[in-house]
Amino acid sequence: MTKITIAKGDGIGPEIMDATLAILKAAGAQIEFEEIEVGEKVYLAGNTSGIAKEAWDVITNNKVFLKAPITTPQGGGYKSLNVTTRKFLGLYSNIRPCRSLHPYISTKHPIMDVVIIRENEEDLYAGIEHQQTDEVVQCLKLISRPGCEKIIRYAFEYAKQQNRKKVTCFTKDNIMKQTDGLFRKVFNEIAIEYPNIDNEHWIIDIGAAKLADEPEQFDVIVMPNLYGDILSDIAAQITGSVGLAGSANIGETCAMFEAIHGSAPTIAGQNIANPSGLIHGAILMLNHIGQGKVAEKIENAWLKTLEDGIHTFDIYQPGNSKKQVGTKEFAEAVIANLNQTPTTLKAAAYNNTSALQLPKYKRRVAQKKELVGVDVFIHWGGEDPNTLAELVKKIELTDAKLSMITNRGIKVWPEGFKETFCTDHWRCRFKPSKEHTIEKSDIIELLKIANDNQIDVIKTENLYDFDGKAAYSLGQGQ
Repeated sequence: MTKITIAKGDGIGPEIMDATLAILKAAGAQIEFEEIEVGEKVYLAGNTSGIAKEAWDVITNNKVFLKAPITTPQGGGYKSLNVTTRKFLGLYSNIRPCRSLHPYISTKHPIMDVVIIRENEEDLYAGIEHQQTDEVVQCLKLISRPGCEKIIRYAFEYAKQQNRKKVTCFTKDNIMKQTDGLFRKVFNEIAIEYPNIDNEHWIIDIGAAKLADEPEQFDVIVMPNLYGDILSDIAAQITGSVGLAGSANIGETCAMFEAIHGSAPTIAGQNIANPSGLIHGAILMLNHIGQGKVAEKIENAWLKTLEDGIHTFDIYQPGNSKKQVGTKEFAEAVIANLNQTPTTLKAAAYNNTSALQLPKYKRRVAQKKELVGVDVFIHWGGEDPNTLAELVKKIELTDAKLSMITNRGIKVWPEGFKETFCTDHWRCRFKPSKEHTIEKSDIIELLKIANDNQIDVIKTENLYDFDGKAAYSLGQGQ
């Protein structure tokens, strides 16, 4: 018997959770439930995170969390509970199976069975943003080697466990050579360890186009956070409906399972919501805790219910569907079909496996790190880069000479183009001449002189070589 935490959430959450729990009980899931309160009521009681400390204790004690959708109130500094939970509990892997249910659910892609595995903690979702000038704000994209190794290894281990044949990586490493470049580099390193699983890489834009046009060409896709967030919804939608999809959020010790849709308050309390997304979240949960045979029984009963034409209003189609039912009645139909299998749709088949056990991340031997320059970002309201260069040259040191100015990443000095539009946000790169080296004390001196000359420095970024290789981007046009 496994004790899990449940939260019925807001809007349609209580209805679809009750339907899901009834199916779990009828299917013989060896589960004990411990309920907590999260979401709108907690937010409006003054807790900006939407969850009390006592509820956190229940989640961390039980390790497994089945959550219905919640409502985050607008304004007031309320934080997304989903994002908070993923980060606090280290739920680094998001898994979203996206399977076509043709001809029972309308889709242009009748042959599609894709699992998207998305990194869940870092990338732009670190949420580190700053306004730096009147015209420019920045968001930091953070990609770490531990983050890459954990999510990519999870993708290959998942493919191995589920008898999947191929893992595909999506990045934009032709542009973001450091961040996305690291993700692809780690993918190539780990892929070698799985010779029986095919691997490939696509640039995200053409890969997304290919996924939308020929999803049958893909099996398991792994990618950084933002790309995965967008493409997993697209993939779910082109199977027929986002409303049918569930997701798993997996960490080293805890896991959370949910539907990917929202709380839909406009249809709450009407017994019309489709519980399928949360049912699929529960199926993923059962597989995670080693009750794969129960997961198989429920999914096959659900597939049989679709084949029987018993549909909720959101997927009901005259001529294709046979009976429109409510939330409770749909769950009852699934329960009636337990121990049956679909005749047209491919039946589910899960092994009674336990949660994937990945090796702990091992920090590598430190590389040789050498300071080779500094980028000084300046707020300046002028328009001519040559004028700025003359101003900035006044703060040069013997060991720190101005070598380049960029604006929004585009080189505008030396030899810039007059057609390039410039904002008030300038990156001035200082590097030593060949016969000199730069020290951190030089950077401090540089900033002191800039301040004395009333140059508005808004940030700096040190430039490093690691093991003799430049670990920073060039300006576009260099």
